[in-house]
Parts: sequence; C-alpha cells; structure tokens
Amino acid sequence: MIVITAPTGNIGRRLLALLLESAPAAGEELRVIVRDPARLPDAVHGRVEVVTGSHADAAVVDRAFEGADAVFWLVPPDASLTPYDTWSGFTRPAAAALAHHGVGHVVGVSALGRGTPLADRAGLVTASLAMDDLIAGTGVAYRALANPSFFENLLEEVDSIRERGVFTDVVDADRKAPLVAVADIAAAAARLLLDRSWTGTGSVPVLGPQDLSPNDLARIMTEQLGRPVRYERRPLDELRTTLVGYGLDEAFVQGIVDMKRAKDEGLDAGVARTPETASPTGFEQWCAQTLKPAVLA
Repeated sequence: MIVITAPTGNIGRRLLALLLESAPAAGEELRVIVRDPARLPDAVHGRVEVVTGSHADAAVVDRAFEGADAVFWLVPPDASLTPYDTWSGFTRPAAAALAHHGVGHVVGVSALGRGTPLADRAGLVTASLAMDDLIAGTGVAYRALANPSFFENLLEEVDSIRERGVFTDVVDADRKAPLVAVADIAAAAARLLLDRSWTGTGSVPVLGPQDLSPNDLARIMTEQLGRPVRYERRPLDELRTTLVGYGLDEAFVQGIVDMKRAKDEGLDAGVARTPETASPTGFEQWCAQTLKPAVLA
C-alpha cells in the first residue's frame, strides 16, 4: 500500500497518474489523503482508496498510514505560519503515525542545500531540511527529493511576460543554477515508491539537465515565444515589502527572503550533475509545452 499526500497539487497529481499506470502491475494498492475528493480526476475514482481530510491532522494520518508500506510526503506551504510551523509543525503528527504503524519507506519533497555553509540561514529551505530530520528520526527508510527552484514558478509571471515581456526575481542575472520541472520530481518519486530496495536515509537530488541563469531563461523564452522577453532584478527589500503587504506572516516572508538570498549566494550549486542526478526535461521543452500555451491563452 502506497499513500500519496497532496494528490491534487502540481507534483502529487502527476505522481498519482504515474502510479495508476504502474502500481497495479506491481501489485501495489494506492491510498490518497485529500481535503476535497471532488478535486480528484474522474479517472481516479474507484481506483484508489480515499482518506478525506488534512494530512496535518493526527487522526487523518493515523487512519491513512494503517497498513501502509510507503508514503509520499509533501507539505503545502502556508504563508500564514512561520516556516518552522509550516514544515515541522505540519509534519509532527505524521512522524508519530509513521512510527506507530511501522511504515517502512517515505519519500519527501525537500530542497537542495544540506551540508553547505548556507543551509542554516536559508529560510524556507532550512525549515524543509529540519522536516527531513524529523521524518528520518522516526526510523523509517527515508529519501528526501532535494530540489532546486521549479520551472513552474515562472507561471506566476505569465501576465507580466504576456503584457510587458518581463519576468522578475531577486538573483543576479548571470547566476547559473539548476532548475527542474515538477514532472521530473514526480517521476523520481514514483521510481522510489515502486522499487523500495533502498534502506537508511539520504537525499536524491533532481537537478534538471543543465544550470541556467535568468539571462539564459530570458533568451530561451524569447526564442520559444517568438517575442522579446527580458529579466528584471528586484531588490530583496522590495520583495519583502510586497509580500508583507499581501498579509503574509512576517516570519514566513523573512523565510522567503533568506531563501532567495541564499540561492543568490550559491545555495543550489553544491551538488554535481551526474546521470543519476540529472532529470530529463529541458527548459526549451517546458517552454514549448507549458509556458507558451499559458502566455498565448
């Protein structure tokens, strides 16, 4: 039995689709935890067991983890809480349930940065790494999918790209770093959940096929969209003021700022790209398949 959390999110829905293709042949049953079962695709109904509720709820995870062999764990960011409460506070009931039910394997969505000098002052990333330690401390075999920033973050810039030909961030325009498509994260999770021959705890970096700078992204978007796209760097103080103005928790905002600063200082650059850590989806492909239809919509 494999339990999938956040099955309607960007990563979870792709993972669920992959497991629905492969799990029956492998003799695996699937169970999902979801607040609103109506949000599940029609094709899912009747093919998975559904536990309704939040996976931050002790009673929900206790029910969902009973008889489970493996769990996919993803914490949805909550900007009304501090980073620690978002990741470790959210995860604490699940950690107790994992130990209580003797779940063997857990795959979690986490971040790059462990072992670097920046890891202790990287805001949301630091909170995510603390969550990994909490899960690993239960005694399960644990793999943290160590991810850089997602291509999909650019979908928040679609209106600006369409109307002004501009996307923004706070990192240096020439700072090269790994980037990844969420579909590749889902594929990595599926492989680990279906082949549970691994033991102990560790990280599995998912780095995309190449490092890219904001200027590289602008050049590729210009080529793929057939219109000029340029990058504008925002000051960190401006980002902080904007996010606080949206009503986000100030500690959470500081966590975003600290994460962005650490990334600009090279947080994501500490892992070598190898055939095992490189994921297949390139930015050109993602632009053609995902960003371009969104911009032209």
